Amino acid sequence: MKYRKGSSAAAGESNDDGTPKGGRDAPPSIQLEIVEHHGGGGGGLGNGGGGRGSASFFQPWREATPGSGSGHGRGTRGREPPEKRLTLFALRLAVLEKAASGLGKLDFVWATVVLLGGFASALSITDFWCVTVILVGSGARVFSRSHELEWQHHSTLTSTAGGALRSSSRFFRHLVHALADPAAAAVTDGASGQDVRERAAQFQRQIVAFMKQRTWHAPDVSLLPYTGWVFVSKKIGRLLSWLQVLSAFACVALSVMRLWRHDFGDQSNMRPALLLFYTLALIEALLFLLEKAYWTWKISGEKLLEQVSGECELGAYGHVSLTRFFYDAYSRCITGSIFDGIKMDLVTFAEELILSEFLDEQLIGVRILQQFASAEGFVRDTLRKRLVEMLNWKRPEEEEVRRCAAEVVSKLAGKRQNALRVSGIPGAVESIMSLLYTGWSAPAAPHDTSPASRSYDHPQFNLLGLLILKRLARDHDNCGKIGNTRGLLAKIIEFTHASPGLLRNPLAPDSQVRAVKRALQIVKMLVSTTGGTGKMLRQEVAENVFTVSNLRGVLQHGQQHQALQKLAMDILTGLAMDDRAKRVIVCTGGVVKLLLSIFFNADDKELGGEAGEALAILALESEASCAVILKRDDVLDHLMSALGGDGEARRLNAARILRNLCAYAGEKHQERLSAVTKAMPVVLKTTMTGSDKILEVSVGLTTQICKFIDGERFAAELHGTGIDERGYVERLASILREHRYPVIRVPRMRRFVVQQVIWLMSSSSADGGDAGGADYVSLLREAGMERLLESIADTTSELECYHVFSGSVGINKHRENLSAAVDAALELLGGDGGRAE
Repeated sequence: MKYRKGSSAAAGESNDDGTPKGGRDAPPSIQLEIVEHHGGGGGGLGNGGGGRGSASFFQPWREATPGSGSGHGRGTRGREPPEKRLTLFALRLAVLEKAASGLGKLDFVWATVVLLGGFASALSITDFWCVTVILVGSGARVFSRSHELEWQHHSTLTSTAGGALRSSSRFFRHLVHALADPAAAAVTDGASGQDVRERAAQFQRQIVAFMKQRTWHAPDVSLLPYTGWVFVSKKIGRLLSWLQVLSAFACVALSVMRLWRHDFGDQSNMRPALLLFYTLALIEALLFLLEKAYWTWKISGEKLLEQVSGECELGAYGHVSLTRFFYDAYSRCITGSIFDGIKMDLVTFAEELILSEFLDEQLIGVRILQQFASAEGFVRDTLRKRLVEMLNWKRPEEEEVRRCAAEVVSKLAGKRQNALRVSGIPGAVESIMSLLYTGWSAPAAPHDTSPASRSYDHPQFNLLGLLILKRLARDHDNCGKIGNTRGLLAKIIEFTHASPGLLRNPLAPDSQVRAVKRALQIVKMLVSTTGGTGKMLRQEVAENVFTVSNLRGVLQHGQQHQALQKLAMDILTGLAMDDRAKRVIVCTGGVVKLLLSIFFNADDKELGGEAGEALAILALESEASCAVILKRDDVLDHLMSALGGDGEARRLNAARILRNLCAYAGEKHQERLSAVTKAMPVVLKTTMTGSDKILEVSVGLTTQICKFIDGERFAAELHGTGIDERGYVERLASILREHRYPVIRVPRMRRFVVQQVIWLMSSSSADGGDAGGADYVSLLREAGMERLLESIADTTSELECYHVFSGSVGINKHRENLSAAVDAALELLGGDGGRAE
């Protein structure tokens, strides 16, 4: 069976799967026609998981080999990471700063050792004071310059988005504009209205919690008693910054004035010593001012931070995040090698913040990854182990960070190439499972606004957890991990429960309906998994005592939610591939009755097709299932009516159900099933004019109906339909000519034709060689059937040995080998004696 919902091709929130295509395989003894397979949405998110026709379970499909994806998004698209502009800017500033500092130190040493040490008594009063002022100003700037306070000052001035900003110092932490503008702090791309207000209130509570720490907030500390705000550390930082600029201007003015006048006296060596001193001082001050001017031009003039934020698509938190990133890069260039800063990137920087002890830093780091996860070209850069570990956080004050981390992981998992990476992180699936909480939080008291007292937003985390699992489940290996995680499968099935009140209430919360839908999508993908993993998952899902009951509830009360009903029927169809699961479905009261009702009465053709497919699989090789289906008195009449009705999917499934009932219902129902002979005219007409899947099942149904009639009755049915025996035989021969090799779309076509050929020859023999006036053996020989059967014998495949398929794995093997059936047909034709084996 090819799961049209695709065991490992389930769609994300918007179906972004690739389209696996087959190729051609033509070995010497067999040629398979590989048709194009359009990967459907296992989740069917856009349409509720609806399929594309009910024929898919009876044909295999080749699973596409996962591609390597788009590669490293930030390197393969011909686009440099935007933050490189910031690190290059930091490097250039560091070059100017280190050059200025180096010249300042050299000038200081020259002045103290040579001028003041050797010529102190000989210096004029003007040069003495000029040298002294320059040394004090330059020395204070070089040796006492407070980078930390200056960076903190700039961070405060340039932060435009609300949020938490901590300077690169380990000691200084500053929360920028959060209290003044909490709404801006809460805005993210796509948030508006009520979301913005809720985020603002939530962020406000976070800031209040941060401010209630047991340590001082360093920038607001008053350094001297009784001075109030005058000697607050951040004020002193601004003052020192301006003093540095004024000192540099003073050095330039004094140096230019003395170099212009150059009246240094006549003492030997004094003149060149003073010329060198003033020149070095002038260059050092000019370099410092150049650094300041370059800084101001890039930051305020070109608005470099805003440009990079836009290119990185960081949204409202971009300015805060990039300001912090830039200062850290600059700090590395200053304190170490000038090349240390250019080794930084935003993702690694965000990871470092996530590892911080402070929630405000963690929030900045997660915000960066959150935006990167949704930005095209940056997704693959954002996968980090710490991010997954954050999903386990439970404290109320950590809710915002945890939610952002969950959103990042969900976006990462949306890319197929990242799905295995996420699940490959140790403990990742368990962390995701922690999002699935089904308890209830007690409401907070009206007067209590502390983070610990407010109600935790469990429904939002439930939806995110289910979304992550759904996206992970698109990969076969991840389905196995989900099934093997203790308690996770039961938790997912718990979310498939939908009360009648929820399903029938048009005003029911959308989040609850979405949770049910996502849970159903996950279960559908699990039971649609191929191979041994799929077999194990189908058994485990069926063994949960709530599974089928929950699905029954959706079918019974979900008329307003057809997408949920389709998913429920898809799950039942997948479960029906397992014999034990099939027994559970049949023994759960009302399930088969609901499927029959939907199949016969549904106005939506797709919904009816889903129900028909589930019934066809249930009736396959199951006498118990056939007996339950036949409990409905008018079931045969409805099925025969559907054979001639509208809609190919409806006719197709009706034919399959009838064929399986005739083949597997058992002896006690044979008399009642003999009524299906009334459908013979419709089936014969379809055989003569149909093609593809409807032709395949029509030939198979004809063979089963023929069990209730003899050759004479069959001839009468042919004539009544306007078909003569020769034309019918020629039609069977033409089908075999068209299918000289096994065809994936109709793997049972040749088997059904061979079985019908055997029945024709057997009926002819039983009637003494004259079945209603026709000798089918002679007609078949004239049509070249012997040669065609020999060709089939030489091209039989394992593909033709199964009723249905799970991916490329055959399930429910035919009781009779095709080769044996071909040999029997050749023997009846009398032409197998000379055939080479």
